[in-house]
Amino acid sequence: MFLGKFLAVLAVGLTVLSSCSTTNNQAKSPGDEDWNVFLEDVLPMLGHRNWIVITDMAYPLQSGQGITTLYADEPYLEVLKTVNEKVKAAPHVFAHVYNDKELEYITEEMVPGIGELRSGIRSICGPEAQSVMHEELISRLDEAGKLFSVLIIKTPQTIPYTTTFFELDCAYWDASRQAALDDLVNHP
Repeated sequence: MFLGKFLAVLAVGLTVLSSCSTTNNQAKSPGDEDWNVFLEDVLPMLGHRNWIVITDMAYPLQSGQGITTLYADEPYLEVLKTVNEKVKAAPHVFAHVYNDKELEYITEEMVPGIGELRSGIRSICGPEAQSVMHEELISRLDEAGKLFSVLIIKTPQTIPYTTTFFELDCAYWDASRQAALDDLVNHP
C-alpha cells in the first residue's frame, strides 16, 4: 500500500515538473544540454534588450518567466571568453558589458587569486566594460526579464561578485540613426 501511494505521488510530481519545464524560467543541468550548444542555437534569436549573464556559483536561480539558467562545468574565464567571442562574431548584435563594481574593491587578503581573476576579466572584456553595483544590475536584469529573454550561465567559480552581464544591442542600427528616424516620423 505504501509503495502504491508513493508511486502515485511520484507520478503526480513528475507530471507537474514536466509541465513546468516548458516555461522559460528553467534551469538546465549539464546532462540536459551542453551550454555551448544551447548558446549557439539561441544566439541568432536574441536581439537588442536581451541579456546573457555569466556568473559564479552562488548566483541565485532567478524565477522570472523570461529567464533561463544553464550550468557550465567549466572555468569562469573560459565560459566568459567563449560567450564574448560568440557575441562579437554575431552579425546582428553587440554587447554593452558590465561587471560587478564590488569586484574592484575585493583585496587579495579577502580572496586570494582575485587579482589574477580581475586581470583575466579585463583581458577578455576590454576597457569598454563598465563597473556597476551588483544590485543595480540585478534590478535591470529583473526588469528586462519581464519582457525579454535572459540567459544566465552559472559556472563553478567560488569568488564573490564574479558576474559579467552582456546587455545585447542591435549591431546594424545605432542611436543617432534612430533619433534621425524618430525626427522624420514625428515631424513629417
